[in-house]
Parts: sequence; C-alpha cells; structure tokens
Amino acid sequence: MSSQPRRCTPLALVTVIVSALAALLVGAGSAGAAPAPAAPAPAPVAAPAAPALALTAGTPCDASADACVDLSSQQAWLTDGQGNITYGPVGALGGTRKYPTPTGTFSVDYKDADHVSNLYDAAMPYSVFFAPAIAFHTGSLSERSHGCIHLGRTASKRFFANLSPGDTVQVVR
Repeated sequence: MSSQPRRCTPLALVTVIVSALAALLVGAGSAGAAPAPAAPAPAPVAAPAAPALALTAGTPCDASADACVDLSSQQAWLTDGQGNITYGPVGALGGTRKYPTPTGTFSVDYKDADHVSNLYDAAMPYSVFFAPAIAFHTGSLSERSHGCIHLGRTASKRFFANLSPGDTVQVVR
C-alpha cells in the first residue's frame, strides 16, 4: 500500500460539504429546533370577471336572442337580436310538471303552418320548432302543453312570420 495521502478534487470536496450540511440540518430539526420558515405562498390571482351578457331591456333574455320566453311570467317577445323588442310581451304558456318546457338557448329548426302532432293527434297551427318535439304554436293560454309554448292565434302567426330556421330562441324560468 502506498502511504501517500489521497487528493480531493473540488467536486468531491463540494459533495462532502453539502452532505455534512444536510446532516446538520436534519439533526437540528430533530433536536427540537424550530423548522426554517417556509417561503410565503404566492398571493392568489383573481380570475378575470366574466363579461356580463347584455339583456334585451324589458326581458330576461340575452340581447342576441331573436325570441324570448319567460316561463315564470308566462310571457314571450320577439326581438331584433340586438337588444330591441319588436313584438310583445304576449301570453305564453309552457308545459306541465310531467312534460316541462326545456330552458336554455336553442335554434329554430323548422316551421310548419299546418302541423298535426303524431304523438298527441292534435293540431298545432303555426308551429315554429326550436327543440326536439318543442315548438311555439297556437294553443290554449289556460291549458298547459306537453312541453310546447302555447301562444294566442295572433301571436303565433306573428312568431311564425318573423322567425326563421337558425334564429335564436331563449327560454328562461
């Protein structure tokens, strides 16, 4: 064996020092010393507020809706899709508890002036369909539908004449 001392490289020396410091810190923590304070948590950043939707004045619906129905007040309106009422309010009666009118924003699918329901064998004049099996049409304003929106005859003619496929219908409760 050689009696010459080993030479330490700078990297080996740094490794020994780091290991010794780590052992000291771990030992100090277990000896009851207070742990080092943690770095402060970053301040929460508020999410940007969602832009408020503009409503058509006098209705509970978005300005972009071409037709608006408020099931609670039993009223409906036609608008220009830019926040202005063009017709209404008119009486509008939705479905029953068993057959509720869906709420949300829909697009007009198609129109049929002389529609007869296959499901209920009932005439539905001036139908404007905007959801699966749901339409505006002439109907009783005292007897609820199976989900459709009943309008008086004059109002249903006006909705039929003014709404086209692709127009937006908003139904709220």
